[in-house]
Amino acid sequence: MTETELRDEMRIDWDVPITMDDGVMLRADVFRPMNEGRFPVILSHGPYAKGLAFQEGYPSAWQRMVAEHPDVAHGSTNQYQSWEVADPEKWVPDGYVCVRVDSRGAGRSPGYLDPFSARETRDFHDCIEWAGVQPWSNGKVGLNGISYYGINQWQVATLKPPHLAAMCIWEGAADWYRDMTRHGGILSTFWANWYDIQVKSVQYGLGERGPRSRVTGKLVCGDETLSDRELYQNRADLGAELLAHPLDDAYHKGRSPVWEEIKLPFLSAANWGGQGLHPRGNFEGFVRAASKQKWLEAHGIEHWTHFYTDYGVRLQKRFFAYFLKGADNGWAKQPRVQIQVRHVERFVERHEYEWPIARTRWTKFYLNPADHSLVREPVTGAKRIGYDALGDGVTFVSAPLGEETEITGPLAARLFVSSTTTDADLFLVFRVFTPDVREVVFMGAIDPHTPVAQGWLRASHRKLDAKLSTAYRPYHAHDEPQPLQPGVAVALDIELWPTSVVVPAGHRIALTVRGCDYEYAKSTGARLSNFKNELRGCGPFLHDDPRDRPSAVFGARNSLHFGPEQESHVLVPVIPPTS
Repeated sequence: MTETELRDEMRIDWDVPITMDDGVMLRADVFRPMNEGRFPVILSHGPYAKGLAFQEGYPSAWQRMVAEHPDVAHGSTNQYQSWEVADPEKWVPDGYVCVRVDSRGAGRSPGYLDPFSARETRDFHDCIEWAGVQPWSNGKVGLNGISYYGINQWQVATLKPPHLAAMCIWEGAADWYRDMTRHGGILSTFWANWYDIQVKSVQYGLGERGPRSRVTGKLVCGDETLSDRELYQNRADLGAELLAHPLDDAYHKGRSPVWEEIKLPFLSAANWGGQGLHPRGNFEGFVRAASKQKWLEAHGIEHWTHFYTDYGVRLQKRFFAYFLKGADNGWAKQPRVQIQVRHVERFVERHEYEWPIARTRWTKFYLNPADHSLVREPVTGAKRIGYDALGDGVTFVSAPLGEETEITGPLAARLFVSSTTTDADLFLVFRVFTPDVREVVFMGAIDPHTPVAQGWLRASHRKLDAKLSTAYRPYHAHDEPQPLQPGVAVALDIELWPTSVVVPAGHRIALTVRGCDYEYAKSTGARLSNFKNELRGCGPFLHDDPRDRPSAVFGARNSLHFGPEQESHVLVPVIPPTS
């Protein structure tokens, strides 16, 4: 039953029903200005439970954020903070209505829980259309949110709901296969673990076994208390589904955007340190979506932080005021690309007009097997280097750079590889080292020891899509396996995700070719409350499921091959200094 309260200078409608086309009733909280009128809507739709406080559901993330960025908590009671969605206390006073919807099967919305499914996307579409015709709505709906609440924006935009006027995708992956579940064809174990901790923990039907809202006192996960068996029967088995779909088939395509159908204005915000989930989709969306009015932003530090800082909120409000209110605020002159260029100890804001940056000097660094160096000239002599197929691999390090060098953009490598078996998994890490050869790492989206860039490829997935591939971004079809012949080298073109780093003079760059996930250290002690594993360099984005990587196939010996016809290299986007 809907209840309305006047509190903290907002009119709040709790648990508003929104009926879907199959009769399932989703529940939404609506935060409105006190005065009567029609206002633009900022809407989010997802599974993290609208009644679960950020501070209670994700305490370690909240504590770190407000300690290091006090502007996040300033100007709000923070009573309505929820994970990865806008704080209504910072939006409603500016004349917006904030709508938060619990998606089907999550929080206080009943139904079958099936993340990113076509059914969930259709629900999202219908929620947008519901919000667009309410008496408090001006008919223009904007979507805003982080991660899940950004990913599903790409999906629903494909359906083109008429009242959807603009969207801000903050660190939202897009391609269910390439960005999220199978990096280079290798299964990411993140999603099964995420499902256990962040979604099943707030499934509708936990009832009395779940948390209560600290604001309303209501049960966050619905008033019904179901048995474990009933809960299991009412949700998808996400981990099993991902394991069962090793190729980019209809299952994955149905959970991915159709870029040609996305034509509305959007702001796509990426995180350099989001290797393993978040940067790739934001860049792909900016480049490939059919929209004529689209902007790209890229930043660093933690995954959730800048969405809530004054920097992020100001940027979002300028964008939405222009498209939802018609404000003459200068957004029309906003350069299409705004990047926080990453230095070793700071970020420097700069505007560009395209991505990749037009003045990029695409520079090849060749892998030299003689001394494990990275060099500017091709290698002449033939040689082979073998390594443990599940081990730490081989690192190639450049000489000290003679001048400060900016590297901003996507990277790509071409390697010639053989295995003693019929397949091999390649884990590539682009790295920076100090003059005394200590690795430079960064606070990533999740992990505090994130390398500069990473890429992955299963050798049997080496087939390229010729129409979509470029020299700097190979695009793999992932539609058929092509097993190796043991001992026979093949060419592998490997995508490394976009990055930015200004390498100081005297520092070195390096490329590591590994047989397993990167590790900054065997133990760091770094953990977050919402992830199972210790953070050792890759955050939770690991590839260690033995069912996907059986040792009989992936645990033998791999070899890198070099020679005049096998010029292994990494293509690096060097940005010349501006005068």
